[in-house]
Amino acid sequence: MSFELLSPETTWAWSAILLLGAVHGVNPGMGWLFAVALGLQEEDGSAVWRSLLPLALGHAIAIGAALLLAFAVGLIIPLTALKWIVAALLIGVGVERLTRARHPRFGGMQVGARDLTIWSFLMASAHGAGLMVVPFVFEAAEGGSGPAKHAAHVGAIEAGAGSQPYLLAGLSAEQLTGLSATIVHTIGYLVVTGLVAVLVYRKLGLRLLGKAWINLDLIWGAALVVTGLVTPFL
Repeated sequence: MSFELLSPETTWAWSAILLLGAVHGVNPGMGWLFAVALGLQEEDGSAVWRSLLPLALGHAIAIGAALLLAFAVGLIIPLTALKWIVAALLIGVGVERLTRARHPRFGGMQVGARDLTIWSFLMASAHGAGLMVVPFVFEAAEGGSGPAKHAAHVGAIEAGAGSQPYLLAGLSAEQLTGLSATIVHTIGYLVVTGLVAVLVYRKLGLRLLGKAWINLDLIWGAALVVTGLVTPFL
């Protein structure tokens, strides 16, 4: 990873990407509740651990797909206009979460690694997890220099020159930034999901959910709307 990706101007963006992964990990709808349920069903703590990697993989695919689409569209649409599009999508998904809070239905509890991966991908996509990461990845990709730097990157790609300081195994600057962001975000998600799942399974059990339930769908929907409102100004 280039040191430019970790410059002081972009440190806050990378911190936000990591923090968003941690926030996703706290949400029971993103995986830890499913991991705990599997452990309780099989009466085996190892089932909780086995579920974590497929859940993280599905989440990473959802984040990576959203970023890939955003960067592809960014080659056609100016960054300023793209930010407004992302903002509108974030607000739309947030309002949908606030008013409907409906999860995709997929399979039963007897699932394998592939089923968990698909389920995690669907849940992350339904919650707009990838969309919420996009504005901060744009900021990291710009190096804190705004639309001008993004335009320079696009021009280099169109000319076939790429962005040499960032090239790694043929990846352009935007692709490397997106891949790095997906990894950083997923690490935050995996660590927190694992900690919460193991803590709930070993110490609290599902009894906690009946006594101290917090409607994270409402919190998540509000967070999406707020992020959408500030996205055009990042």
